[in-house]
Amino acid sequence: MITDLARRCELNFEAAPPRFGQVRRIVQAQLRYWHLDPLIDPALLGITELLANVHKHAQPDKRCTVEMVHMAGCLTVSVHDGDPRLPQAIASPTLATYGRGIAIVAAVSREWGAWPQDTGGKTVWFTLTEDDPVISLN
Repeated sequence: MITDLARRCELNFEAAPPRFGQVRRIVQAQLRYWHLDPLIDPALLGITELLANVHKHAQPDKRCTVEMVHMAGCLTVSVHDGDPRLPQAIASPTLATYGRGIAIVAAVSREWGAWPQDTGGKTVWFTLTEDDPVISLN
């Protein structure tokens, strides 16, 4: 379901690789609608990494929610899933076989974090601002 009240968008789906492209297209269209074109590339990169983490690590199922909220020049993107284990950033992502996704999220965002949900799952989030340097995936 997509809602545009107070610049909020929420998508509920199973984090399976065949769905990632569809989610990316929806996110891209929503950010264009909000006139946030400079944030599209970093938002898509961050969301893709978080969805890959849900697909790879979340137990017992892969259902998740992607939420975007734009308020006062700040875009907050969060991914909620049912697995209570919080992600860990690593110091040297180039040598690691795991943890690179969160390192990438940290690199493209102003800030990021994670917190447990009362329901037993977790939320991982990151923020982007319109004043941040722009990265391009092209």
